[in-house]
Amino acid sequence: MPSTRQRNTVLATAATVSAGALTFVAPPSTPSAARIEPGVATGYAAASQPQSSAGAVGAAMLAAGCAARVTTKGKGQRKAVKVAAVSTDTEVETDCINSIRFLAVDAVNKANSGHPGAPMGQAPIGYLLFAEEMAYNPTDPTWVNRDRFVLSSGHGCMLQYSLLHLAGYDSVAMDDLKQFRQWGSKTPGHPENFETAGIEVTTGPLGMGISNAVGLAAAEAHMAAAYNKPDFTLIDHYTYTIAGDGCMQEGISHEACAYAGHLGLGKLIAFYDDNGITIDGHTDLSFTEDVGKRFEAYGWQVLVVEKGDEDVGAIRKAIADAKACTDKPTLIKVKTTIGFGSPNKADSHDAHGAPLGADEAEATRKQLGWSYGEFEVPDHVYAAFKKQADAGKEKQAEWDKLFAAYKEKEPELAAQFERAVLNRKLPDNWEECLPKLTPEDKGKATRLHSQDCLNAIAPVLPEFMGGSADLAPSNMTLMKCTGDFLKDSYCERNFRFGIREFGMGAVCNALSLDKTGIIPYCATFTIFTDYMRSAIRIAALSQAGTIFVTTHDSIAVGEDGPTHQPIETIPSLRLIPDLTVMRPADGNETAGAYKYAVERSKYESRPTMMAFSRQALPNIPNSSIENTLKGAYEVVECEDPEIILIGTGSEVHVCIDAAKDMDQKVRVVSMPSVEVFRSQPDSYKESLLPKGVPALSVEAAVTTGWGEFSTAQVGINVFGASAPGGTCLEKFGFTAANVKECAERCLKGETGCLSDGSQGKH
Repeated sequence: MPSTRQRNTVLATAATVSAGALTFVAPPSTPSAARIEPGVATGYAAASQPQSSAGAVGAAMLAAGCAARVTTKGKGQRKAVKVAAVSTDTEVETDCINSIRFLAVDAVNKANSGHPGAPMGQAPIGYLLFAEEMAYNPTDPTWVNRDRFVLSSGHGCMLQYSLLHLAGYDSVAMDDLKQFRQWGSKTPGHPENFETAGIEVTTGPLGMGISNAVGLAAAEAHMAAAYNKPDFTLIDHYTYTIAGDGCMQEGISHEACAYAGHLGLGKLIAFYDDNGITIDGHTDLSFTEDVGKRFEAYGWQVLVVEKGDEDVGAIRKAIADAKACTDKPTLIKVKTTIGFGSPNKADSHDAHGAPLGADEAEATRKQLGWSYGEFEVPDHVYAAFKKQADAGKEKQAEWDKLFAAYKEKEPELAAQFERAVLNRKLPDNWEECLPKLTPEDKGKATRLHSQDCLNAIAPVLPEFMGGSADLAPSNMTLMKCTGDFLKDSYCERNFRFGIREFGMGAVCNALSLDKTGIIPYCATFTIFTDYMRSAIRIAALSQAGTIFVTTHDSIAVGEDGPTHQPIETIPSLRLIPDLTVMRPADGNETAGAYKYAVERSKYESRPTMMAFSRQALPNIPNSSIENTLKGAYEVVECEDPEIILIGTGSEVHVCIDAAKDMDQKVRVVSMPSVEVFRSQPDSYKESLLPKGVPALSVEAAVTTGWGEFSTAQVGINVFGASAPGGTCLEKFGFTAANVKECAERCLKGETGCLSDGSQGKH
């Protein structure tokens, strides 16, 4: 296989030779009875049929010496016969599609692992997007006005890797395809945006990708409304996604797609790969709903392509019709055959999650008239994709000129666009907007401090946006300086997600992964993070800078009872790698949490989860933004402590009160973030929590995990109860008196969980 540089030299030469040398007219779209079979060279001509974008370069290269292929149909078999022929656009098109198919087949076979069937059926869709429709630049994968593509059925990722390779992305060389699913490769078992340039979002959990696509389309809608001017269309791109039967069955697709229909996101185009197969077998075992009617009910335009394996013209027309509908998202239901072309495994679950095998791969080559060897791609196929990639580069160059003129005409907006979107930087000294409090200031619930911070940040950072899952009056997450992001007001920044926590999380992750500098937040009750746990985990994995704002963070929720009282929730979220959990104790810690979360989102594209109280809390000594950024610090100082009380969130002031009643030398530590504290220098951690000094942790949550920092624990390892919040805290042991008693036991050498809340059960 030639190197990328050699290949590009060959293609550039071919493009030069082809320019103006030959003209080929594409055949007309034919009815199903006369559909062109893959690999068949035809002589149809019709002036009314536009020439495909693959045509000129690929046809010239074929005419210059590449062999055309014809098939003769026998009993259930096709024999490939090479003939000297003049190529047509349709033949180049077919070769492009089959190249995608066989790269997938060969890579999965070589890895002895993967899903070949979906790429074999989806190949015509992928070809049209990357060789005709999409604007992209492989040399600048994050160009701001690129079209976005999301493979929601991420198990079929060899489709995407094949397309990226053919389109010229350096991130997916032929050697990378040959290392599919292997250690250290750029082609992992599901698409990972942090691993492979050209991948927009990480997909794998079914339904997540199409939900991310909703977020990408929402980002486009907002950016266009915020920055476009009558003579300057800076933002104008489409979001395409391919989703399968599994995506349609997962509940997240309902949440996000219903929301997309409500918003009228006209530049969102989703292909439903309707192949009727899942791991168990045919979908009629468990899935018989009419997906098209469902999406029509959401407010989508629904189009149908009956023979998506071969009818490229019908798919092309559906895309055109989708673009013509500007006030609704479009679902294109494409009937495909999983494992298309495989004589013995097509249309069966055998092609879904296992290699075809060497014998079946050879049989498939014969069936489709594909005479090329493993991982072999004809030069004219590369040429077809290169033409589209080159067009994308030209579009980016035109965009650069447009933006230069925009800077002259709209200097203030252009400066904001450069800072927030292109450079993805925060304004100098932006954090000065955050509130600063003293212990003398009246205490209040940290959810109210959160509201103060949100509304301090919003006017300073126009890229800061988000909303709540129908809990804005309780989460206190409405920004007062902007309106609601709705169908006719995309320029606004308050998102009304409705009761859709999982979809909300996926949409916000995509707002960050859009790479246009957006700092997204989403909000719900702490307990309801369970509904969007997978989206939180994917945010951490995929490096999405989502800020998860949660309130009502403990049994102090009170009367709503144990269904709404988080017990294990916060400690379990701390187990997710690369997710920072912040549980502030007062106003200054809340401001510190927002400084940390905003900067982590903007500069590192990493998520932060914040848990705020429903009940009022006093402002504590020594709290500050700077101390919060240490993860833990002294609030009651003691040079040589006999015991250390470690509190977090609403339990810090309880520890302070307990220390006041103790005769011993007591240090009280506030630990708003376990993760941030872990990242501090060892010298600081040792000075704050010296070895050999007994330590008692206090948190209104399960005690699991606190043994890392404490020798004994006060927590709640049982479910809560329905009663006023103060009563719940008292009955379950979160009082100064109980903490003092447990501290004294700890001083006597007792370790482990000294108060688990069981005393409060009745």
